[in-house]
Amino acid sequence: MSFAQAIMEALESLNGNKMRSGLTVLGIVIGVAAVIAMLAVGNGAQASITGSISSIGTNLLFIFGGAPSQDGPPGSGPRTSGNNERPLTLGDANALLDSFAAPSVEMVAPAIQGNGLLTFSSETTSTSISGVTPEYSQVRNLEIAEGEFINQEHILGRMSVVVLGPETAIELFGHADGIVGETIRIEGQPFRIIGVLVARGGGAFGSEDNSAYIPFTTAQARLIKRSARDEVDVIFVQATTAEAVPSAVEEVSNIIRQRHRTPVGADDFTVFTQQDFLSIFSQITGVLTIFLGGIAGISLLVGGIGIMNIMLVSVTERTKEIGLRKALGARKRDILLQFLTESSLLSLIGGIIGTIFGWVIARIVEQVATATGNTFVPIVGVDAIILSTSFSAMIGLFFGIYPASRAANLEPVEALRYE
Repeated sequence: MSFAQAIMEALESLNGNKMRSGLTVLGIVIGVAAVIAMLAVGNGAQASITGSISSIGTNLLFIFGGAPSQDGPPGSGPRTSGNNERPLTLGDANALLDSFAAPSVEMVAPAIQGNGLLTFSSETTSTSISGVTPEYSQVRNLEIAEGEFINQEHILGRMSVVVLGPETAIELFGHADGIVGETIRIEGQPFRIIGVLVARGGGAFGSEDNSAYIPFTTAQARLIKRSARDEVDVIFVQATTAEAVPSAVEEVSNIIRQRHRTPVGADDFTVFTQQDFLSIFSQITGVLTIFLGGIAGISLLVGGIGIMNIMLVSVTERTKEIGLRKALGARKRDILLQFLTESSLLSLIGGIIGTIFGWVIARIVEQVATATGNTFVPIVGVDAIILSTSFSAMIGLFFGIYPASRAANLEPVEALRYE
């Protein structure tokens, strides 16, 4: 029996019992669709996170207080230093501007960070509050949609002004435009809005659109208190070029190490580059994608067991047919090929339909994300399509081996006598 003939007979056999074949295929369809959709969501999440981190440039350094940890990047809140550790200070930030000691450093922006309650009229929202300097907007590549960012005059005068992220503005006003000049309260204190940022989406520390920026000196004096007057939570450093980042890391580390009088290997601070964040988040999302794909793969396994069950029933129902074929000269391998072709064909058809459904589910997820204001695009990769379709065909082949072998080993006389 040729392979083409085996396919034609398999199609004819499956067509003879459409309902059973359809229900068998359904198990594979669900499994493949789940794998495609899960991998698309995982890949989309990874691309979204890495894209957000990369969007602020490739020459940015993050300096945090506290010894380096193996647990990943620190959060956006202040870090607690040990008894023998010195916190980062404004003096540390200013020392990094020394062009002789740090020629690879172009710009430095210290910041203190916390959370607070913002209110306008009857609307209230809780958001992250950062005390920043004018350099912050350039270092972090922030864009102003309307108004202006914090300048040196605001810093010197400790002015009660605030720049809002668009998400925060919408929470308070219902829109993000035309609000410059309005007065809101932060922890009960009045602040005048001087600017609104362009939407950026998620960042390394969460959504940067849900944020509020006030002058560094104002935050120090009135909202975000620290144990030391000049203590900062994080120092953002912009290297001269992306290629100069390794040199900048070395220069920054040496300067702070000398100021804190700590030996090499006993640093009480941590320097992260964007590549470090990209690597960490890529690992996390990669593991998540594999986990989601593994869970969805269980559906494929269940679909394969369904194929084996149906093929065993088919062997029982067609025992006389098998006996007749053998009596007319069909060889053992012909019977084996016939049933393996049927099971593989069922699985392959299910894989193709499942791929289409998986793509549709991914697009639905994208539409739901867009409708809720999140820019999230699931990525249906060719590798995921090939993997799931091939895997479904292999499952059909694997779970079809036992029924096919059972059919091929039937004795012609016994098969013909079967009732």
